[in-house]
Amino acid sequence: MGPHPAVAAIRLAVRRVLHDVLTEHSAQHSSPPGGAHPLVLVACSGGADSMALASALAFEARKLPLRAGGVTVDHGLQHGSTQRAREVADRMTALGLDPVDAVTVTVGRDGGPEAAARDARYAALDAAVERHGATAVLLGHTRDDQAETVLLGLARGSGIRSLSGMAAVSGTAGRYRRPFLELDRQTVRKACIAQELAVWDDPHNADPAYTRSRLRHEGLPALEKALGKGVVEALARTAQLSRDDADALDSWAADAETSVRDETGRLECAKLFGLPPAVRRRVLRRAVIASGAPAGSLFARHIEEVDRLITGWRGQGAINLPGRVEALRQGGRLVIRQG
Repeated sequence: MGPHPAVAAIRLAVRRVLHDVLTEHSAQHSSPPGGAHPLVLVACSGGADSMALASALAFEARKLPLRAGGVTVDHGLQHGSTQRAREVADRMTALGLDPVDAVTVTVGRDGGPEAAARDARYAALDAAVERHGATAVLLGHTRDDQAETVLLGLARGSGIRSLSGMAAVSGTAGRYRRPFLELDRQTVRKACIAQELAVWDDPHNADPAYTRSRLRHEGLPALEKALGKGVVEALARTAQLSRDDADALDSWAADAETSVRDETGRLECAKLFGLPPAVRRRVLRRAVIASGAPAGSLFARHIEEVDRLITGWRGQGAINLPGRVEALRQGGRLVIRQG
């Protein structure tokens, strides 16, 4: 008798990603350094999504020429979080993952509590990759998470890139992989039950103080009641279609950027004005980020203000942007610099 259908589904999703990782690793390395197989880590909070992912990684890695480990991040935001992190690390070790790290981070304030926790978490994961020489990190985001991300982007009015949600492959050198983006949260939970995996339900996920929590427990159910079932799947399809469009526009903007700079590398306002708005705003965003603005803190309204220096010039002063970056127009050139 084969595994439970939900277990089979998550294992298949992980198997496909691991084969991709191995193929890419083999193309870049003629032979493993010192005979060591590539290492894949799983980011595990102890919740159902990440525990199912950790279990599937441990199962599939045994059949492949790779090593499997795990990282759990203690954000220090709840009472007993250090003990829970140790318990999650012990569970990953019991699954056969090695190495396993429990990392404590300090969460800042920039961008609000959710964004600050996310930034601290990814910084810890990046550090774990460097520390262990890992090839990839698996993340447990599901199709439901993707739908929530699309709606949050829509609410912020952040443009097509926000509507494209989370990429299946992202990060430096494609280190982050999301095998579950085509699986719903219910399938993942069923897999945990079928395998009798102990999971921890983060109370923050049900706390209405957090925007994503309100969306999950109030917003999406209301949409499904009004529009019928299938909203999550439709939003996930929107993410993929939007990503395809955004990727094409980003490529166009990257090519166009050199054509709108003068011989000293400064942006020429007249040439920027001649670009299609969607391409021009991408060129401006790239330039602002290159000057030191954090991408996660840069919203559509910021770029719209910079764009008005091109399309609605009335002698206005400098535009202040995140990261102490300012944009101003001087002598027909757009100057973007860190103050």
